[in-house]
Amino acid sequence: MGALPVYRWRLAPDGYATRRQLRALGLRPGGQDVAAQLERPRRRRGPLVAYLYRVDRAKPVRPMTPARWAALAKANAARRLCPACRRDAGYVIPAALGTCVPCAYPGPNGSDGSTCEQC
Repeated sequence: MGALPVYRWRLAPDGYATRRQLRALGLRPGGQDVAAQLERPRRRRGPLVAYLYRVDRAKPVRPMTPARWAALAKANAARRLCPACRRDAGYVIPAALGTCVPCAYPGPNGSDGSTCEQC
């Protein structure tokens, strides 16, 4: 593959799309190579780069199967489980904390120092 065509921001010809634009159309790149590059200049740093794919070569997004739905539900449930108290926090635990809020910031009221009723 030779050098990629480079287009300025908002000046790419019709028929090219980024991954997000393909997804909005219900498509995916489908194994095709990057067809072009889009550059958005910035003042003090290098340009922002987006890769473009040909829309006519894109394939439809694969539908979610029951097994994929189950795997996604299991992964999301794991993100809600506090590793310290092993309880469902009721929300996705922030990566910066690593535990649920009551475990991350224990108070003086609980037996273990937490204010959490469940902990």
